[in-house]
Amino acid sequence: MASGTIRYWAAAKAAAGTAEEPYEATTLAGALQRARDAHTERPEFARVLLRCSYLVDGAPVGTREHESVRLSEGGTVEVLPPFAGGAA
Repeated sequence: MASGTIRYWAAAKAAAGTAEEPYEATTLAGALQRARDAHTERPEFARVLLRCSYLVDGAPVGTREHESVRLSEGGTVEVLPPFAGGAA
């Protein structure tokens, strides 16, 4: 079991009601499930996580299965919802 920090950005931060929180999990899937369980009073949070992309210790997760993404002790998970913007 590793412990580290989950950081939420933009809509994920709003849905979680916090900018960051600790994780204790072996895989990204485990950390995200614990986060969902901790925020059951915020149903939008689980919906936002479905649309997010993730960085683990600065590396993009991409299409890898979250169960296969191992977390490191003292690591960081960045939760990045889709961003709108660009030139008009």
